[in-house]
Amino acid sequence: MTVRVRIAPSPTGNLHIGTARTAVFNWLYARRHGGTFILRIEDTDQERSRPEYTENILSGLQWLGLQWDEGPIQQSDRLDRYRDAVQTLLDRGLAYRCYCTADELEVMRTAQKASNQAPRYDNRHRNLTPEAEEKLIAQGRKPVIRFKIDDDRTITWNDQIRGAMTWQGRDLGGDMVIARTPEGDEAFGQPLYNLAVVVDDLDMEITHVIRGEDHIANTAKQILLYEALGGTVPHFAHTPLILNTEGRKLSKRDGVTSIDDFRQMGFTAEAIANYMCLLGWTPPDATQEIFTLEEAAAQFELERVNKAGAKFDWHKLDWLNSQYLHQMPVAALTDLLIPHWQNAGYDFDPVGDRPWLEELTTLVAPSLTRLPDGVGEARLLFGSALTFDEKATAHLQQAEVKGIVEGAIAALKENEVADLEGVKAIVDQITKTAAVKKGLVMKTMRAALTGELQGPDLMQAWLLLHRKGQAVNRLEQTLALLATF
Repeated sequence: MTVRVRIAPSPTGNLHIGTARTAVFNWLYARRHGGTFILRIEDTDQERSRPEYTENILSGLQWLGLQWDEGPIQQSDRLDRYRDAVQTLLDRGLAYRCYCTADELEVMRTAQKASNQAPRYDNRHRNLTPEAEEKLIAQGRKPVIRFKIDDDRTITWNDQIRGAMTWQGRDLGGDMVIARTPEGDEAFGQPLYNLAVVVDDLDMEITHVIRGEDHIANTAKQILLYEALGGTVPHFAHTPLILNTEGRKLSKRDGVTSIDDFRQMGFTAEAIANYMCLLGWTPPDATQEIFTLEEAAAQFELERVNKAGAKFDWHKLDWLNSQYLHQMPVAALTDLLIPHWQNAGYDFDPVGDRPWLEELTTLVAPSLTRLPDGVGEARLLFGSALTFDEKATAHLQQAEVKGIVEGAIAALKENEVADLEGVKAIVDQITKTAAVKKGLVMKTMRAALTGELQGPDLMQAWLLLHRKGQAVNRLEQTLALLATF
């Protein structure tokens, strides 16, 4: 059997983290078994579906590295196929027209609630006589199409994550609507989700349906439709929900829900994809936490997916992201940091200053957790105007500071400083000439060059400022400040 799986998002919103995790598991399973990963866009909800959401889904999957093998296939292009399937069920007596009004259904639900019964359709129009149907049509009623569900039927499947699953037909809410009320002169309206999904899976020869546990009730209904349409029922695997720290389903209240949100927060695609693997799946080596999608696929099996909900851990994600940022090639990381520096208003030429920017990236990289951290880490290295915080100002008021700053200016003007060794030589020279401790020189130079007493590595920052022609300028600004004390 050739494995064929699908991810089938609805374009009624941006790519959701839960959908992305489902896509990851499907992609991993397909790659593990040499199968096919299919992208299907379930856009039959014409009122809520938007082209921009489809584009967001496509770009989000590509950003994560989840390239599909077939598709994207859009359900809106297959409406005639679904209508044919509905007609087939009608012709076989497996579906029928139901003329109940919204008011009648509400009265039914209210009565059921009053008697502590679960809400369900009571199948009242399942066996209408032709005469009774004509009377309803004469009243101007338009029908939905319902699929017959046998209350006494037991539906079972072996879930590849949860094991044996059993549902009773009587627990599925009565005969299921599979097509809406027609708006014009059509025989019936637009086919609905459960019917369209089954038709798609059969036509695309899907062998494994891997999706969230919130679809379990749909699975029971869909198995009946697979059988009614004469198709092979695929294998099912229902993944755990993604939970917040309080054990509830992750939602917008938790700050982010879409892949775009994570992207804008400065997470890398590699870290997000890596973390998606760990949200519910345990690798054979439980101590392994960092791996590429390809490495995860080589060992991915559904039997190692957990049944319990997967708690989202921001600290773990931050740690993973930092590991990817710290190990990333300098050129690639610079490409990612440049837009953040530009958005912060820093003045530089992305092309002409490229060698300097890559040196700056090397300096700040070890301190990064998320990409926007690069803005704060690099702040003191951009611009010519210098401001001094309270601690730096207090330090600069010491008597020995003026001689140290003047010595540094003279040394930078008299000597070619090409590397870190040149900067270290100046520090040693000032220490000896001014007859002060080296620690005082270092602290003074940090305050004089950056206006603060904390920041990135001083020697590297000094060299970067010197290469931009800013070191002497900043030291002279410091001397001007000292003259005001």
